[in-house]
Amino acid sequence: MFNVNILTLFTDMFPSFLGSSLSGKALAKGIWSLNVTDIREYTADVHKKVDDTPCGGGAGMVLKPDILDQAIAGTKKPGRLIYMSPRGRLLDQSLVKELSKEENITILCGRYEGIDQRIIDAYNIEEISVGDYILSGGEPAALTLLDSCIRLLDGVMGNNETVSEESFENGLLEYPLYTKPISWQDRNGEARKVPEILLSGHHKNIKAWRLEQSEKITKEKRPDLWKKYKKN
Repeated sequence: MFNVNILTLFTDMFPSFLGSSLSGKALAKGIWSLNVTDIREYTADVHKKVDDTPCGGGAGMVLKPDILDQAIAGTKKPGRLIYMSPRGRLLDQSLVKELSKEENITILCGRYEGIDQRIIDAYNIEEISVGDYILSGGEPAALTLLDSCIRLLDGVMGNNETVSEESFENGLLEYPLYTKPISWQDRNGEARKVPEILLSGHHKNIKAWRLEQSEKITKEKRPDLWKKYKKN
């Protein structure tokens, strides 16, 4: 089972959309589990204070290391410790596959200006980023990470072939997708048809066409991925 622990100040943000659709059904089946902990539970003062001003001055507030330490120590089977951070390793499909094989993971969701560096150092917490932009907190990033991992768990997706042909699985972006009607007229009156090759029934030629399209799209839209693909 894929066991997930979330440490957050906003427990009502979980499971969010993860409680719906395929991930929600998988949660109900026990394919993965979710334990959400409010960091404020580990404060000793009546005001439930979890943050303080940054040493050295500056704007915002920083989550306190002693409180976070208690929250982590109070987590049963924390497993792999992760802090969602814009300075962390970029989340890609390779890392998603790696994480989905873990039995236990604990995700620490920061808020305000972030968390005290000493807690990262003390626990050697792994920092992971979902992109070069700033969110209001680690919760949306954690949901993104979990969604990408859960769909790879055995028994979640109905068709294993679906996963194997998706973007990034072979280092390329996915080929164009089409469905019925075979001919569709857009609002400018132009008839747009499904490529003939996809209607041929010739699976070998279709596979070759799809690979060609994936390579073309990757080269045009993501030259960084294309460079890695060609190198391999």
